Amino acid sequence: MRPETDELRVASFADLDTTTLYRLLELRCAVFVVEQESPYLDVDGRDLEPATRHVWVARAGLPVGYLRVLAEPDGVMRVGRVVVGKEARGAGVAGRLMDTALEIVGARPSVLDAQSHLAGFYGRYGYAISGAGFVEDGIPHVPMARAA
Repeated sequence: MRPETDELRVASFADLDTTTLYRLLELRCAVFVVEQESPYLDVDGRDLEPATRHVWVARAGLPVGYLRVLAEPDGVMRVGRVVVGKEARGAGVAGRLMDTALEIVGARPSVLDAQSHLAGFYGRYGYAISGAGFVEDGIPHVPMARAA
C-alpha cells in the first residue's frame, strides 16, 4: 500500500458521483468478467439499495480495490464483490477493505461467498466455512459466516 496516494472511501449509492461509479464497475468487470473469464451480470440491482455501502481504495484517484456491504432481509450483513486490481495485489488492499467492512458490519452476523482458494484469507477475519462448496460462474466457492 502506498499511503501517500491510497485513500479509503465509503459511500452509499446516492453519494457516488457518476465517474466514481463508472470506475468501480469498470474494476469489477475487469477482474470478474475479463480476467477471471466469468461472463455474468455484475450489475444486479443490489448496488442501489439504500443500506448498501460501497467501500474502495483509490490510488491517484482511481479505484484499485473494492467491496460492498449489503443488509440482507433477515438482518445478516453480506460482504460481496471483493476485488483488487492486478496492480494493487499483495499490498494489503484487500485487508484494508475487510477491516472497513467489519467496521460497517459491527456486532451483527455476516456472511460471504468466498472463492475457495481465499477461504484462509477470510478466516483471518473470523469467517468459517458454513456449508458445502459450490461452483459459481465456473469458479469454486464456499459459503462462509461470521457470528455476531
